[in-house]
Amino acid sequence: MDKSRLGRVLIIAGSDSGGGAGIQADIKAVTALGAYAATAITAVTVQNTLGVTGVHPIPLAVIEAQARAVLDDIGADAIKTGMLASVEIVELAARLLDGPARGAPAVVDPVMVAKGGASLLEDLAVAAVARELVPRAALLTPNAPEAEALTGIAVRDLDGQRRAGERLLGMGARAVLMKGGHVEGPTVVDLLLTEAGETTFEGPRIDTRNTHGTGCTLASACAAGLAQGLRLEDAVARAWGYVAEAIRRAPGLGAGHGPLDHAWPLRDAR
Repeated sequence: MDKSRLGRVLIIAGSDSGGGAGIQADIKAVTALGAYAATAITAVTVQNTLGVTGVHPIPLAVIEAQARAVLDDIGADAIKTGMLASVEIVELAARLLDGPARGAPAVVDPVMVAKGGASLLEDLAVAAVARELVPRAALLTPNAPEAEALTGIAVRDLDGQRRAGERLLGMGARAVLMKGGHVEGPTVVDLLLTEAGETTFEGPRIDTRNTHGTGCTLASACAAGLAQGLRLEDAVARAWGYVAEAIRRAPGLGAGHGPLDHAWPLRDAR
C-alpha cells in the first residue's frame, strides 16, 4: 500500500470524555473516511452532552513530544488543529507547523467555545490564533462567532460570511470554509473561499439537538481528504456530505447536545 495515499492525519486537539467532539470525534471521522489518525492531545476535558465541567491542559513539553514522536516515525500528510486552550499551546502549534510538520497542509479549526457554551480558548489566545495560525492554514474552518472574534466583522448572513471570509484570506489563510450553522434561516450555507473564487455547500437545516462535535468532525473530514490527495473542493464536498448524513443518523445519546453517527460509512460498506 502507498502509505501517503492512505492519508496520515496528525490531530493536535483536546480530548472529549463524552466522545462526541474533540480528539474522539476527529479519530472517528478520519477513520470512517479511510484515512489514518494519530494525535497530540492538548488538554483533557471533563464533559458529556450537557456541557464541560473541567479543562485540564497537558504540559507543553508533553504536547510537543507527542507530535514529534508521530512525525518522526509515522509521518503526516495533513495536520488538523482543534482545541488549543492557551496562547502557549497556539504558539507551540505554529512552531510545529513550521518545523517537523512543515510541508503538510494544516486544517485549522479555531475552536473557542463548546456547544454548551463553555470557553475552550483563553481570551488572549484569540489574537494568537489570528497571528500564528491563520497565516499557516491551508484551510481555516471558523463558525460565525469564531469568524467574528478573529475579524471583528459581524456574521449574520451570507454577506457577512463572505466579508469575514475575505478578511481571513487577507490575513493569510490560503482557503476559508465559513460555516453557516450559527446563521439563522431554514437553509444552512457553508461558503468556501479561496483566491480563485468561492463555492457554496448548502442544504436544509436539520431540526435536531444532536449537533455536538459538528465543527471538529467537519474539519477532520476535510483533513482526511487532503491527506488522501483530494483537491480542496472535493475534500470539502465529501466532508460536508459526510457530516450532514452523520447528523441525520445521530443516535440520540445523552440528555443534551448529542453526538453524531460518525461510523455510518463503515456500516453502509458492510
